[in-house]
Amino acid sequence: MGHPREIRPGDSVILQLPNNELKLVKIPDGEGKGSEIKLGKYGAFHSEQFLGHPFGLSYEIVDKRHLKVVSHKVVGDIEETNATNELINDDGKAVQPLTSEEIEALKASGAHVTQEIIKRQIEAHTAYELKNEYSKEKYKKRKEAKFSKGFKVIEPTLFNICEYHFSRDASKIRDLRPHTLGQLLNSANVRPGARILVADDVSGLLVAAVLERLGGRGRCLAITDVDGPSAFPIVPHMNFEPEVKSSTILSTLNWSAADEEYIPLGAAQATEESVEEAQNNKEKSKHRKRKAAASVLSNLREELFSGEFDGLLVASQFEPFSLVEKLYPYVAGSGSIAVYSPYIQPLIEAQSRMRPMPGYLAPAVQETWHREYQVLPGRTHPHMNMPGPTGYILTAIKVYDNPEASSVLAHRKEIRAKRRKLAEENAAEVSGTTGEGVEVQDAASAPVSVPEVTPEL
Repeated sequence: MGHPREIRPGDSVILQLPNNELKLVKIPDGEGKGSEIKLGKYGAFHSEQFLGHPFGLSYEIVDKRHLKVVSHKVVGDIEETNATNELINDDGKAVQPLTSEEIEALKASGAHVTQEIIKRQIEAHTAYELKNEYSKEKYKKRKEAKFSKGFKVIEPTLFNICEYHFSRDASKIRDLRPHTLGQLLNSANVRPGARILVADDVSGLLVAAVLERLGGRGRCLAITDVDGPSAFPIVPHMNFEPEVKSSTILSTLNWSAADEEYIPLGAAQATEESVEEAQNNKEKSKHRKRKAAASVLSNLREELFSGEFDGLLVASQFEPFSLVEKLYPYVAGSGSIAVYSPYIQPLIEAQSRMRPMPGYLAPAVQETWHREYQVLPGRTHPHMNMPGPTGYILTAIKVYDNPEASSVLAHRKEIRAKRRKLAEENAAEVSGTTGEGVEVQDAASAPVSVPEVTPEL
């Protein structure tokens, strides 16, 4: 098993704050003003202190802008006691006489501030011993989330990036959740070496997922209504190696250029300018760039129209069936089609239109939903607050509508008929030469001796 990946300049990291809030930051390539990361009430620090460290470490801000690595806590069993919470008075001033001035003085005292504040609050809490052990643990966690200046550095994996965007602004990714995204990729059979056609309107989350699954081997052609890298803002935060997101793996094409009747204006201008000689170097440079862009666009259109893509993935704001109908001709036979939508009605309508069409096999709409659990010794239980619907997926398999195609059974019957005809012709030739009738037996239905098998005792 390889060593954990170290944090490098230019990487993106996810910071998990004491209140479990996630913050996505990008480490600049060099030092300067841009290297300072501010965490609001938790403080600020310079990002260069991350460099060379692996993901997954926990830090605490000490001495204003310096970081100290904090060892992970081991979660142990909690001993059962007879203590209950029934005699606790909820009056905050009565049970917690520690004033805000005293807390501020402790904060300014220096190192180990968090533990000292929690210790003093526990000592001053008149009803702390009346709590049961589970309530005591919850009390400590609440105080740590309030006064701690520690955080954890998380690697921006696909799961973590999806969780981050869903918690911050779910509308940007159309309420697409990690488990639904995984089901979507499996339904489209995304694998290394595959050629996948993608319609992504979820800020590049679907494109990033396909690139991660391909692992630098395969092809991803994304159709979008926005030109340029701004169409997929999530991809740069995935810390992909250059070979994973290179132009040989990922290419984008505008919806207008995906129309077979579309005439690229850049190609026409490049052809006209090639007739006339450029006046200066600046015009020559523009001409070369325009010609190169026209050549790239022409190659992408030719690649799309050649088809034979292994799968089609759609997560778009447009009507699902119109997109599938537009891109269906470019999917190979037995290619998987998977469409995501946060609403079930558009997918049901698309399924009802696809079902009578012979080119779609087994169109079905499915819903994925999972329940999160708290897993702690003696305290494992489902979370009390769970989100609502998790989106819906329409799946289908493309088949060729060829009336002349025959099934395997029909092919076997055809072979059997040819063998019977050949046997009859051979029998006729033999009877013609000998003058005697010969019994004709179907070669395909000839008895075959099977060795007797004794059952094993």
